[in-house]
Amino acid sequence: MKRNNLNTIKTSLLGAASLMLVFSSCKKDGNPNNLPDVNPADYEGTIDGYRSSDEVFPENLVAYWNFDNNTNENLTNSAPTTTANASLVDGGVRGRALSLNAGFLYFARQFPKFTRDSLRNFSISVWVKILNNGSRRTMLMQLARPNMLNGNINFNLNTNQFPASNTTTLRIQPTFMTQTGGFQDNLNTTSSPTIGMDKWTHIVITYDRQTGVFHNYADGVRVGNFPNRGTVNTFFCHEPNEFIIGSNYNGIPGKAVNTDASFAPMTGQIDEIRVYNRALGEAFVRALFTLGRANK
Repeated sequence: MKRNNLNTIKTSLLGAASLMLVFSSCKKDGNPNNLPDVNPADYEGTIDGYRSSDEVFPENLVAYWNFDNNTNENLTNSAPTTTANASLVDGGVRGRALSLNAGFLYFARQFPKFTRDSLRNFSISVWVKILNNGSRRTMLMQLARPNMLNGNINFNLNTNQFPASNTTTLRIQPTFMTQTGGFQDNLNTTSSPTIGMDKWTHIVITYDRQTGVFHNYADGVRVGNFPNRGTVNTFFCHEPNEFIIGSNYNGIPGKAVNTDASFAPMTGQIDEIRVYNRALGEAFVRALFTLGRANK
């Protein structure tokens, strides 16, 4: 009887050990890819994981103007060919900003990354202080094509639709040119940022070549109502091209291509122009907005 009891005990112990081995082997590894440990201290003081706007996809930044010391494009240190009624003022999003009084910056050159091979997707981020004017549109910036009114990218604000007293509605209607010469646009018909000469407003446009989707954002929120309006129209960066801030050719003396007078050189302030060769996702657009509000 004692031997039988001893065997029973042994069997029970072996069974328990086997169960423990099974449960131990089934336990999930909390780090199956052997990723390095994350130190929370590394993220103290960050916004959405970033310490400044400069950390958002720097490898995809193909042109940048910060206007802190001059009106040059920062990555190439290229100065504008022609300017009008342009000055640098304090109180920018970060440092100083560009102030235009019916003015513009005109770069009569093609920047190195504004090519059909490099600029297939794009995002343009900019901060503005602007008012409606009730009469003329504003070309915030244009990736222009020589001798053509409409360029590869036309960052258009419909400041003509409301009087200056209306600071609750700004219509944003950018367009881009396709390989066949057609256009895709987007427009915010229901949502809008607030604007004013005492308020920095953040506006971003993005284009994803794979999906054909063309988004408008304002103050970190997607506002465009027609992102899929022309998804069959693929963006094509025609060459040669030039770059204009605050106008199109018809607002630059000696460069007018026709009699169209729907646009006027810009009056307002601009800061932190960033051009990327990728379509930024919504989270990254929001990060740029939040970082800018914190002057980072």
